[in-house]
Amino acid sequence: MKGIDVSENNGTVDWQAVIDAGCEFAIIRLGYGLRHLDGNFADNVNGALAAGLKIGVYFYSYALTVDEAKAEAQYVQGILQDYGVNPELGIWYDMEDADGYKERNGMPDNQTITDMCSAFICALNDAGYQYVGIYASYSWLTGTIDTAQLADYVLYWNAQWGSSNDFSQARMWQYTDAFSINGQDFDGDEYYG
Repeated sequence: MKGIDVSENNGTVDWQAVIDAGCEFAIIRLGYGLRHLDGNFADNVNGALAAGLKIGVYFYSYALTVDEAKAEAQYVQGILQDYGVNPELGIWYDMEDADGYKERNGMPDNQTITDMCSAFICALNDAGYQYVGIYASYSWLTGTIDTAQLADYVLYWNAQWGSSNDFSQARMWQYTDAFSINGQDFDGDEYYG
């Protein structure tokens, strides 16, 4: 199944054009860090659902400790409840350091990062959300996060731009950041049912 992921950085999305491009789903950024809601979250959720797309949500982590990861999970839970959103295609914990925040603030060791992923997933599982996973680059999934320590039911979304998804456990694959719809570039994703 083909889809895109979106955030406020994509601006206003023409959801009919997304459908016309053959997409069946959108993974929408809920927010980032502690208590930062994506500015287009509600508009993107409503627009995608109105167009008939399936949705999931992702949350970009700025956590440096397990307690901060738990706080991020509580925030996600609260927003989903406040907005009445049921993300059919899951809640994804975006674990990376794209802007260097973790590096500048004392990069957690691999064990702590793995423990943060586990804490986020478990907190949302305990809140009744069973479909929770981790978004990360192939290099993080194979060299930073110790996926062998995580439960067998944990889902993975592999960010590996190119022609192949080399992470065999991936439920979803982000294959490009240049999927063009009417001249607007999106991250392109493939979901394996």
